[in-house]
Amino acid sequence: MINLNTSHYESRKLVSLVENRTIHTLNNAELNIFETHQQASQVLLRFSEPVLASMIKGKKVMHLENTHSFGFLPGESVILPSNELMCIDFPEATEHNPTQCLALAFSEGKLRETVELLNNRGTKQNGKEWSMTDYNYHFTNEVAINQILQRLIFIFTEKHPSKDIFADLLIQELIIRILQTESKSIYLKKAQHYSNNDRISFIIKYIQDNITEDLSVELLSEKAYMSESNFYRTFKHELGSSPNDFIIEERLKVAESMLRNPKVSVKEAYMASGFNSFSYFCRIFKKKKNLSPTEFKEKASVMKVK
Repeated sequence: MINLNTSHYESRKLVSLVENRTIHTLNNAELNIFETHQQASQVLLRFSEPVLASMIKGKKVMHLENTHSFGFLPGESVILPSNELMCIDFPEATEHNPTQCLALAFSEGKLRETVELLNNRGTKQNGKEWSMTDYNYHFTNEVAINQILQRLIFIFTEKHPSKDIFADLLIQELIIRILQTESKSIYLKKAQHYSNNDRISFIIKYIQDNITEDLSVELLSEKAYMSESNFYRTFKHELGSSPNDFIIEERLKVAESMLRNPKVSVKEAYMASGFNSFSYFCRIFKKKKNLSPTEFKEKASVMKVK
């Protein structure tokens, strides 16, 4: 999860109990930290540039145009096009438990530059170019995105003379990772309904349907009718992760789902998820979830009782 550092609290002034705003500005981006210390509803907010909003602490309810209202929680982000109106409720904010959120506004020029860089490395497998989303995209942050945001908070609030350079490099990586995260979510949805429409969706569906099998890059590239090198490069370029890393993610999803069932043992979840080593399964599960499979199962059981 993301945390605000001491530099933020040293520089911020609390002048409002609802969406108290602290602004840090660099050449190509503006970091806004919002804190709300009391319950409120229908608070309006708009940015003139594309913006990434990411929850740090507490809960919001977001009402966006052409989107169903949704709870906005720590570890989640939403990217919005320029001039998108946000209507926000704060159902749980209190003086001692404030809601905290960051909003990172990008310059249009930096966005175009980054998207062009990604396209120079290759268009999508369907021949279309990469482009920044022009609609609301709500997602759960991957570990790398959380780490970038945490680092950006530090850079924006420090006094280093080269912080514009540092921030530009991180923002470029952040934009690419968001585009690839969005691309992955689109392919995952297509795999459930239109898996024969393109090679990547077909391979994702094949992985999901054969999760306990030995899924080598050689086998998957044959199924996609592509050379191993081209398949690997295309898969990683569009989803932001290698085929092997994606397979691990899918196996962990299966294990996590099964561990939430009180009737399923840790060993049964391991067997059903396709890992070929129990010790590796436990190690990778703890690395990704910060809990061992047993601890995760116990926590899931407690949450279910509540």
